[in-house]
Amino acid sequence: MSNYETILYQTDNSVATITLNRPERLNAFIDEMLAELGKALKSAGKDSTVRAILLTGAGKGFCAGQDVGNFSGEISDNQIYEHLMHHYLPVIKLIHTIEKPIVAAVNGVAAGAGASLALACDLRIMSQTAYLLQAFSNIGFVPDSGSTWYLVRQVGYSRAFELAIEGERIPANRCFELGLTNRVAEPEGFMDEAKAWAEKLAQRPTYAVGLTKRAMNRAMTSTLLEAIEYEAHLQQLAAKSEDFIEGTQAFRKKRPPVFKGR
Repeated sequence: MSNYETILYQTDNSVATITLNRPERLNAFIDEMLAELGKALKSAGKDSTVRAILLTGAGKGFCAGQDVGNFSGEISDNQIYEHLMHHYLPVIKLIHTIEKPIVAAVNGVAAGAGASLALACDLRIMSQTAYLLQAFSNIGFVPDSGSTWYLVRQVGYSRAFELAIEGERIPANRCFELGLTNRVAEPEGFMDEAKAWAEKLAQRPTYAVGLTKRAMNRAMTSTLLEAIEYEAHLQQLAAKSEDFIEGTQAFRKKRPPVFKGR
């Protein structure tokens, strides 16, 4: 398990499961939780036995966003800027750069920065009763923690703008239609299905999966020719891996490959 105060951390079957653990507040963020989430992500990223990461919330919610009770007194514009850059940016950066598949198991509401957290993950599975909410405009705020970057790239400008400024709930089935989630599952057995998916991903060739994540993130801001050249460079790296040797040998012998993540 873990020695954390606001999250739970455990590893099993090559999957690190990180659970936001403030269910009484729908797992709303406080500074300590963001710091512990960053620490847990770093630990999972460095652990060679971890080949996939599953991120979820305890209780009925995934994450209700920032806990405004975390601030005391009147909130200044400079305080907001510093808080986002110091507490949220490091977490989103880790999710974006850790070269292992990160799955968000959205078990309930994911609002505000909680929606940003879900969108930052590589893959999402949502409970039938869960929803995303870009709540920022409802209080005169602007989407933060990467929401504008991820929304535009996942659904296109016009749809992203609509979702951001209307500030309405986006149910799981609608998220699936829009491409904001990969899968929708029934509430009963939801976490079992999410864990089974993460465990399946953990059996893939982890090094090649990580390089693929690197390539796709870069491709979103590169030209076609630049992307092709970068792919060729990454293929050179992948060709040196044990998993590539195993994969090609298995293909020739017409047997299932057994990848080790190296």
